[in-house]
Amino acid sequence: MAAIATILGFDHGVKRIGVAVGQTLTRTATPLTTLPAHAGQPDWSAVARLIAEWQPACLVVGMPGTTNGAPHLLAPGVIRFAHRLEGRFKLPIQFIDERLSSHFAASQRSKRVTLDAVAAQLILETWLAEAPPRAEVRA
Repeated sequence: MAAIATILGFDHGVKRIGVAVGQTLTRTATPLTTLPAHAGQPDWSAVARLIAEWQPACLVVGMPGTTNGAPHLLAPGVIRFAHRLEGRFKLPIQFIDERLSSHFAASQRSKRVTLDAVAAQLILETWLAEAPPRAEVRA
């Protein structure tokens, strides 16, 4: 049985990156923040502060897709972002299909929470719910 772990989820965008936090016991997530991005790159010190505060066991990154299964135009930037996360913070990266998460997030968000953070929450909740507890996630 895998230990209870905290996970951070990311909804990567060219101008904004939504961040959510979740944990494996309840398999729920909460929107945290939206980080400004410049050409898809966040303020890495802001990401470092979030990682230091939450101490996640792994990082989940939403992978954009198309309804016909073709690679999305934004996928290469998401992959670069994920590799930089992994290289900087030495944490395992997990990808999850984020198709339509922003559309659903628009119907779920409150006025106090940004669309990007809610999309990150939905991405992370999808990952948490998709499979049985993952052996590779360690507290």
